[in-house]
Amino acid sequence: MSYGLIALLMFSSMMLLLLTGQRVFAVIGFVGAAAALFLWGDGSFNLAFSASMKLMKWYPLLTLPLFVFMGYMLAESHIADDLYRMFHVWMGPVRGGLAIGTILMMVIISAINGLSVAGLAVGATIALPELLRRGYDKIMVTGVVQAGSTLGILVPPSVVLVLYGMIARQPVGNLWMAGVFPGLLMAALFILYIVIRCWLQPSLGPPLPKEERESITWGEKFRLLSAGIVPLAIFVSMTGLFLTGVTSLVESSAVGAVASIIAALLRGRLTWKVLHETTRKTLGISCMFFWIITAALCFGAVFDGLGAVKSIERLFLGDLGLEPWQILVLMQLTFLVLGVFLDDTAMLVIVAPLFIPLAGALGFDLVWYGVLYTITCQIAYLTPPFGYNLFLMRAMAPPGISLPDIYRSIVPFVGIMLLTLVIIGIFPEIATWLPNHVYTKE
Repeated sequence: MSYGLIALLMFSSMMLLLLTGQRVFAVIGFVGAAAALFLWGDGSFNLAFSASMKLMKWYPLLTLPLFVFMGYMLAESHIADDLYRMFHVWMGPVRGGLAIGTILMMVIISAINGLSVAGLAVGATIALPELLRRGYDKIMVTGVVQAGSTLGILVPPSVVLVLYGMIARQPVGNLWMAGVFPGLLMAALFILYIVIRCWLQPSLGPPLPKEERESITWGEKFRLLSAGIVPLAIFVSMTGLFLTGVTSLVESSAVGAVASIIAALLRGRLTWKVLHETTRKTLGISCMFFWIITAALCFGAVFDGLGAVKSIERLFLGDLGLEPWQILVLMQLTFLVLGVFLDDTAMLVIVAPLFIPLAGALGFDLVWYGVLYTITCQIAYLTPPFGYNLFLMRAMAPPGISLPDIYRSIVPFVGIMLLTLVIIGIFPEIATWLPNHVYTKE
């Protein structure tokens, strides 16, 4: 049996097992270990051990639990609730203003979280019930919450970009900077869509009643602005110190975690219950990431040993004679198909041994490609039947919102994400200008 056929058999076996509903890390690890045992016999037993040791030596991986802890601390201590109240008051008088405020809140939460889970939890439990109570269209606002929460994996400090940076061996600072303008562009397109829809159909997003607007004094409005100071201070203290070179990436994540604890303490919300829930959820998410990465390293080692990367490169460039941009489109389409079955981390660790070296061999900027990958993950989060955010929303949505409502709500936002993906693909400077400018050495 040829090595190319073995690689194809490994990949197809993995996809088949994933369809059975088994855990991602178990499937990846099992296929990798079984293939290694078949190819190299008893000598392959060291692969799993080597993968574990390699993972433990990845010092930057310490950032993952620290960023996750920071996001959950802010959510569990209800600091995000204060943030939504601020946008509620300031954006309420505008048609669709509360939906616009929800997107802006998601941008800020993304800047202090790095994952989509916390943003979706805040949006579904705080923003969504209030939007429905105010008479907003349930289809539109359900899509707003789901799409807005995906910004967490694009806007720095994105945990997904940290993982991509470690696997692709690219500087995390460059990747974070590369995600800024694409993230803001996508948020702006979301807001533009809301403005146009509510202008054409005012009933979808009515403004706050005049009597309620007049009952809120200017003093209260300005006092509520302080709700945005805490997240901003955490973001500046964390990313600012890292980007200026004062702290390393791990030290920066530790600063963010400590700052979130101090913020909860100053607000009088640091209780044992908050600390327990934050720690429990952080451990759950972090352990899931570590298991997946360990299994993927084992799987990737077998792929490298088979020479699968060179085989695919020879197939696309030599046998099929495709242009680099055609291969890039095929890779992104593959990500979109995988996103129907897998979450972002699983997609990254499964195809990273294949696509990242191939993208580099084709001459593409791997920092720019990381942004394309992340946007594709955002789309995968919302694509049925197994979109990650779709099931989370189903679990947290109010009783009046059904699964068909959730599926219908994401259609226009997936279209906007695809548009953003095309724009970044055509104009890569949107992603590459800021990191090149910030990290250019005179």
